[in-house]
Amino acid sequence: MMGVFVLDEINYIWQNNVKRNARRANFMPSIVSVSTAIPPYKISNSETEEVVKELFKDSFADIERLLTIFNNGQIHKRHFVVPKEWFKDSHSFEEKNNLYIQHSVELGVEAIESCLSDKKFLNKIIYVDDIDAIFFVSSSGIATPTIDAWIMNELSFSQHTKRIPLWGLGCAGGGAGMSRAYEYCLAYPNAKVLLLCVELCSLTFQKDDTRKSNLVGTSLFADGVSCALIVGDEVVKGEKLSKKPVPSILGTQSTLMKNSLDVMGWHVNDHGLQVIFSKDIPTIVQQWLKPNIETFLLEKNIELQQIGHFVAHPGGKKVLDSYEKALGYDRGMTETARTILKNFGNMSSATILYVLKEFMTQGPEQGDLGLMTALGPGFSSELLLLEWRDSE
Repeated sequence: MMGVFVLDEINYIWQNNVKRNARRANFMPSIVSVSTAIPPYKISNSETEEVVKELFKDSFADIERLLTIFNNGQIHKRHFVVPKEWFKDSHSFEEKNNLYIQHSVELGVEAIESCLSDKKFLNKIIYVDDIDAIFFVSSSGIATPTIDAWIMNELSFSQHTKRIPLWGLGCAGGGAGMSRAYEYCLAYPNAKVLLLCVELCSLTFQKDDTRKSNLVGTSLFADGVSCALIVGDEVVKGEKLSKKPVPSILGTQSTLMKNSLDVMGWHVNDHGLQVIFSKDIPTIVQQWLKPNIETFLLEKNIELQQIGHFVAHPGGKKVLDSYEKALGYDRGMTETARTILKNFGNMSSATILYVLKEFMTQGPEQGDLGLMTALGPGFSSELLLLEWRDSE
């Protein structure tokens, strides 16, 4: 019997090596640097709760009971581009959007410069005129020309840098932007591409919106900016930019759940962007996500238990709990996402790069597999399969 077990073990190892070598035979763009830009105003959960209580005490008879969502959400602090006093007054859509443009450009420039020069990740500085394309992702404000054009006027990008703005993908935007950057680098293996996610959710707050959805959104959402440098396979092999193993992208999957337009998103009214946030999201995650993931991994000849790192967008505590229930994960698999949620809240599309940065800083080992996942309006799912590799 012992011999049978040994043969089974050898066969298992051999099959995994075949799968891994097959994956290595393909072009595999890699994520070589990730940065974040932190807005200036840090507000604790208790401070936010006090502001909300004062604003909504006359609108909800059971305000004390409703405020328990702040403690139950397990968010300790968040960062905003405006001070807490700003929320006590009403603001026009025009005023809020002008602030969105101003702070998006300032923080976007900061995130890009940090991403291209971070010595923790890169062996050398990358100059902005070496960047072939910018994927700009946002859902919390509008601008035409888009924010990437404003930033190109602040930094010395080549005038021929391709601009690919993506709007309206919400919390799924970071995953969708990474997927599109991956596809670009598949087509152009010598390319260096930036993914910039800017979400200033505080500026969408509507003081006169007395729906419970507004309370839930106020307890969750925050401001954040993040940037990633994705490079094609020829850059990885030729320039050896990375100091340690980095996540190569082995494949992606985008999925839309039909007839789910009312699950998450914005309603645009005279005051700006009004949040749509269904109470059914955790249930949808628990019932819909696992079959979606299993289909994706099956196509890649990967089993769920082979995933060592769960790079998940932390939509909220209930969403993270649903991830665990759906996938049979213990708390350790969602710990990094929970830490980001605790310290920064839900920053919509930008959040998943905060989580990815933590994983890349921790330094998974050569050959480790990761699953990157984000859910957003539509209702939609973005999945990416990652493998950490040396640049050799």
